[in-house]
Amino acid sequence: MSANPVRIARPAIGLRWPALPPLAVTVSLAWIALVVIVAMIAPLIAPYDYAEQQPLLRLRPPALLGYDNPFLLGSDHLGRDVLSRTLYGVRFSIVVALFGTLLGAFIGISLGTLAARLRGWWEEGIMMLVDMQASLPFIVLAITAVAFFGKSFWLLVLIVGFAGWERYARLTRGLVLDAETAGYANAVRVLGGNSWRIYLRHILPNIVSALIVQMTINFPEIILLETGLSFLGLGVQPPLTSLGLLVSESRNYIALAWWMAAVPGAVVVLTTLSISLIGDWLRDMADSRLR
Repeated sequence: MSANPVRIARPAIGLRWPALPPLAVTVSLAWIALVVIVAMIAPLIAPYDYAEQQPLLRLRPPALLGYDNPFLLGSDHLGRDVLSRTLYGVRFSIVVALFGTLLGAFIGISLGTLAARLRGWWEEGIMMLVDMQASLPFIVLAITAVAFFGKSFWLLVLIVGFAGWERYARLTRGLVLDAETAGYANAVRVLGGNSWRIYLRHILPNIVSALIVQMTINFPEIILLETGLSFLGLGVQPPLTSLGLLVSESRNYIALAWWMAAVPGAVVVLTTLSISLIGDWLRDMADSRLR
């Protein structure tokens, strides 16, 4: 009788994809795809220049509701097209949230990996920075940065990028420490594998699914953060626009022109809700206990 060959079990990498996602997730994916497409082609589909002012047509109600009006979703207090400004606002808000999320993930993952790899006083120092970041009010840091460096688009990206990096650092450190005790990491180490090769080729690919889920959870928070900063006048500055700036400009006209706040506000709510639903779904797919 021939002996059965021994097979070495390899760790499962990635997410467990079902045949079809739930309906709510499907709708969320469709909405996010629409938002991304709109952000990419906003200059091509906007009916007007988002900064064009027509004072004689100010505060006109949406033509979509049957009013005799050249503006489909109405006009604002300066006679600017709300639809065009919303399309461009989506573009700028998505760019800020995307680069801010990637920057925060890069900082947090790098520091978390270094803390787990170097240990000792390196780990203690990095985790001390994590605790400091988590304890400081972010709005105070944002105001301080704006006071020292002024208001600019890329400064806003840097500010929101530093928001939440400590979550990635904590998560990465814990996942790396847990992966180091797994059999595959020890097996590669016994075979003479370089430490950084083990981290880059074996450990990080096996924790990437959890990090992606964290990014989907952090992304809507960055959008809301940018919205809040722009509402306070610390974010995107005119003549540029963003969803938060649109909501900020509408606060004095809600009784007269509710559509100025309703249109960008609805986009913010739907976008953050959709990404949150997708993040919860990805988290379930990444949970090995559900496999």
